[in-house]
Amino acid sequence: MNLDIHSKGRSLMRIKRLLLIASSVLAAIGLSFHLSRTHHRAEAATEALATPPAVAVATAQTGLIANQLTVAGVFQAFQEIDVHGKVSGYVRRIYVDIGDRVHQGQTLAVLEVPELQAEVAGAQAGITQTEQNIARLQNEVAREQATYAAVHANYTRLQQASDGQPGLVAPQELEDALAKDRSAASQVDAAKSSVAAAQGQLGISRAENLRVTSMERYATITAPYNGVVTMRYADTGSLIPAGTAEGLNQAVVRLAQSDVLRLRMAVPERDVPLVHAGSQVTVHVQATGQQFPGTVVRYTRDVSNSTRTMLTEVDVRNSDLKLTPGMYADVTFNLEQKDDALIVPASAILQGEQPSVFLVDRNSRVEKRSIVLGISGANSQEVISGLQPGDRVIIGGQSGLQPGQQVAPQPAKSDLDNYQITNQKGGQ
Repeated sequence: MNLDIHSKGRSLMRIKRLLLIASSVLAAIGLSFHLSRTHHRAEAATEALATPPAVAVATAQTGLIANQLTVAGVFQAFQEIDVHGKVSGYVRRIYVDIGDRVHQGQTLAVLEVPELQAEVAGAQAGITQTEQNIARLQNEVAREQATYAAVHANYTRLQQASDGQPGLVAPQELEDALAKDRSAASQVDAAKSSVAAAQGQLGISRAENLRVTSMERYATITAPYNGVVTMRYADTGSLIPAGTAEGLNQAVVRLAQSDVLRLRMAVPERDVPLVHAGSQVTVHVQATGQQFPGTVVRYTRDVSNSTRTMLTEVDVRNSDLKLTPGMYADVTFNLEQKDDALIVPASAILQGEQPSVFLVDRNSRVEKRSIVLGISGANSQEVISGLQPGDRVIIGGQSGLQPGQQVAPQPAKSDLDNYQITNQKGGQ
């Protein structure tokens, strides 16, 4: 029995010894794994410290830069009027409807004015009557001149006889002949005056005929300019009052000149000094997707008290009528621009009391340099001094950099992608 107990004790001791050895082996393996991981981490950290950080750089270069202003504008017809009749009448026929394109001088409608036609006939009859009266009076002048010639010849003969042989002709007979001569001369003058009066009346008759004939022509309503009919107010048989009639203003059609449009926009007060006739703009029409250059043609030279803006206009050719009055457009002004500016991306500028940039030198080390700024573009900035063309400036991520630090410069995707410099020369 004692032998059994002793055997069991030795077995337990053997098991404990084996477990202790196994634990030691496992601990050694774990320590080795931990030391290996720590070593690899240290190597990675050392390698990271030894590799310079990558930075995006862009090259300073010369080009065109513009200080831009974008405002909303609305297209309006260059001119738009209601077309009235000059005379009152019924619409005999109307030739156009909404949306029709018409040309200057094209007939839009014809009015029926019977009383005006009667006035034209009366005026023409008056001219004929006056011309006939003139012819009759001219015959009277001829007859009176013939009578005067005979009377004057008789007086002249008696006077010559009296002068040649005094006492041959009785004084009373000579005086009667003189009176008849003077009377005949007066008759000639009177006949001529009648002719002159009749000729004056002929002028009046002709003027009246011209007036009523012109009024008759007004019964045909024509287009005063090329345009589009935007509204029709009358139909066949409608009574159209004269456009000059007080209180009555019914028109026949509304006509808009749309082959040239006015693009009107409001320029803020602070930018008014930079706007002038000839200022270049870029027009973007969202409704049609069109984008084209334009030129400021006129502006009011007056800032509105309510909006503190100045109305400005650009004329836009629209021969295909693709643009419609009432459409909106975004209008971008180049308020200031320079053709040979030294330009860097705006993201390269470090703002502060003195603007500066981080640039990369020949040894790929960071250098901080103070600069003087000029015109600001949409995503670009002019540098007046402090940089030279070809200098590589760091764009973005400058907060983690220090002057003198070694870096790995990486060119930006595209200098053009960063600059977005507007070059909008030319005009509408």
